[in-house]
Amino acid sequence: MLHQFAEFVAVLSCSLFAGASVYINLVEHPARMECGVEVAATEFSPSYRRATVMQATLAAVGLVSSIAAWLAGATFWWLVAGALLGSVIPFTLFVILPTNKLLLSPTLDKQSVLLLLYLLIFAKP
Repeated sequence: MLHQFAEFVAVLSCSLFAGASVYINLVEHPARMECGVEVAATEFSPSYRRATVMQATLAAVGLVSSIAAWLAGATFWWLVAGALLGSVIPFTLFVILPTNKLLLSPTLDKQSVLLLLYLLIFAKP
């Protein structure tokens, strides 16, 4: 019973994480870019702040519940899947965060070509 509940929570967390990621990359960021660089930069900060909390929480919950499912008797693949989902946390911290810090910088000129390049980097999957 415990491993089934943990599996359900892991699948739910992973599904919500994947859905949010697809939405951000295929809908929100392209729409943001269509509005122009200045609007995209202004909208990025509140959107990023909210998405970060949601996606980090979903990744962590998915990781922990996958480990719990494995410890409760689920197959080894639940542990592997949880580790893959959890790996987005260090990847984001070490690979994505430097670009995002530049985008969130209050000193960045919202009409600069540099900002456009940062936003284009952010748009790459």
